[in-house]
Amino acid sequence: MNDIVTLHASPTPSAPALALRPWCVDDVAALVDVFRDPALRRWTSSAVEDEGDALRWVRDQERGWAAGERFGFAVLQTHPDSPRGQLVGHVVLKEVASGKPSAEVGYWTAAHARGRSVAPRALEALTGWAFDVLGADALERLELLHQVDNPASCRVAHKSRYGLDRVLPAAPPSFPREGHLHIRRRDA
Repeated sequence: MNDIVTLHASPTPSAPALALRPWCVDDVAALVDVFRDPALRRWTSSAVEDEGDALRWVRDQERGWAAGERFGFAVLQTHPDSPRGQLVGHVVLKEVASGKPSAEVGYWTAAHARGRSVAPRALEALTGWAFDVLGADALERLELLHQVDNPASCRVAHKSRYGLDRVLPAAPPSFPREGHLHIRRRDA
């Protein structure tokens, strides 16, 4: 399944088109480069220090696809002169299980691509794919969680029509602070 799935997010007047595809070994160097950003490291639970870490991270993404429980996508900014595209982010559909009515989404944006609606456009493409492809298997809602002190993620959630459901208590070590739970239903 992972070598045929490519999603697209259309360009906007201020942002180029995006392509979403499963992660692959060719992404390792770009992943190391992106993870040099201290802001990204603050908000993610992944630690990518070098090519070995990046390769393990990519292999974890591939295992998730193979198991059918986690679908991670590299988000690429497409250029007519660069068929491969430039890595600008990541979106993931996780905690997927047959017959389970909910799954969780996550995302991050590379520092050089922030402020260009990468995350909301990529999340919208992932959301549509999840409900179209997996929705027949009882998927009714998607959940988005972030710490309350991450206003950028809150803006992404609202732009992507994930409504605030409730404030969650802190749950260290994964969630050291209170969090927001946003939900998007299939028919939203």
